[in-house]
Amino acid sequence: MQTNFAPDLLAQPAMQSSESIIRKCVHCGFCTATCPTYVLLGDELDSPRGRIYLMKDMLENERVPTPEVVKHIDRCLSCLSCMTTCPSGVNYMHLVDHARAYIHSHYQRPLVERFYRALLAFVLPHRGRFRAALRLAPLARPFLPVLDKVAALRPLAAMLALAPTGLRPMPSTVSSTVRGAKGRVAMLQGCAEPALRPEFREAAVRLLNRRGFDVTFAAGEGCCGALVHHMGHETAALEAARRNVDAWTREIDAHALDAIIVTTSGCGTTIKDYGFMLREDPDYAAKAQRVSELAKDISEFLDGVGLPQSTGDRPALTVAYHAACSLQHGQHVTDAPKRLLAQAGFAVRTPTEAHLCCGSAGTYNILQPEIAGQLGDRKTANIERLRPDVIVTGNIGCAMQIGQRTALPVVHTVELLDWATGGPVPAALAHLPLKGTLS
Repeated sequence: MQTNFAPDLLAQPAMQSSESIIRKCVHCGFCTATCPTYVLLGDELDSPRGRIYLMKDMLENERVPTPEVVKHIDRCLSCLSCMTTCPSGVNYMHLVDHARAYIHSHYQRPLVERFYRALLAFVLPHRGRFRAALRLAPLARPFLPVLDKVAALRPLAAMLALAPTGLRPMPSTVSSTVRGAKGRVAMLQGCAEPALRPEFREAAVRLLNRRGFDVTFAAGEGCCGALVHHMGHETAALEAARRNVDAWTREIDAHALDAIIVTTSGCGTTIKDYGFMLREDPDYAAKAQRVSELAKDISEFLDGVGLPQSTGDRPALTVAYHAACSLQHGQHVTDAPKRLLAQAGFAVRTPTEAHLCCGSAGTYNILQPEIAGQLGDRKTANIERLRPDVIVTGNIGCAMQIGQRTALPVVHTVELLDWATGGPVPAALAHLPLKGTLS
């Protein structure tokens, strides 16, 4: 795509990066076939190609974003399916992230939108605040049907619908060591996942310990920054990245690390991008790149080191594997989770339209509840057609989005792998009538 950015704009690193990305687009339109919003809405401006035109015009001409432009960019899920499809290597992720930061700096959103975005940025990245909000949710849940009928209150209704009815204790952050350890890893503590489904991390720690790895949690580490990053809060996102780079660098320098393990794939995609995000910071560029190279999704890491030896019979279950967009498109980890589940003795099935987003996408199912709801219903219907015993995914957002739409249990990949290699039965499967075992 031809561009005409002024020289002074190209002196800005973000503009220079976006200009080079836009120039790679050849208008082929392959991305439209795999874009969830285009498939759903059929509007060219709700496709990656259409949004690239909008972003090019806005950035190149330094325009004040219009409500129409913001609407279509806000509708993007950042699922990155377009990047998997694109034959020209267009890095849509970096382009749309820049556009969102530009909108955040140059556009005055309506008061209601500003309120919800400020609320999410204040609560979600902070474990304590998020936990407190979840404890208050039951008090407001009776009003959910009323809230859902008022357009301005639907994001609030979406938040309540996603809140679990009961909370388990937060998982431990005490390092877990094993005798004769063959290695040492740090695990991302996360923000939403330990508050919503602490059993995910607990299973991952048990599994890594049995495989011979010490697991530590870096002091001072916090939210990865993904939630605010995708809302255009660039300063807050970079502060989060620097804080975590400092925390993990201390661990690396003190005792060395084999990997930084992430159990929430949305966080993993962002952490793996720290090197790019901090590329212009002379104090952090090299350290951030080292952290990005060490970051591994839990399934990616286990696929490399192998599963612990099974200590008994393996449960005979048919598993519907839901590939989180952040894992399959953002990190290109596609076969490892399915391969591990098959090695553990599960019958793995993949639904149709596996490339399409479930509609979770960080805060998308809160800020865009109507579109997210349609995508969630579509994804769940495709999964249920497989008639599985259990649904498996590697991302907390997907687990919550799909879980509220089905009676089937939804668990993390590591929960099944932990169970199959000597761990406890996942809590979500405790009342499931099993069909037997596979030796």
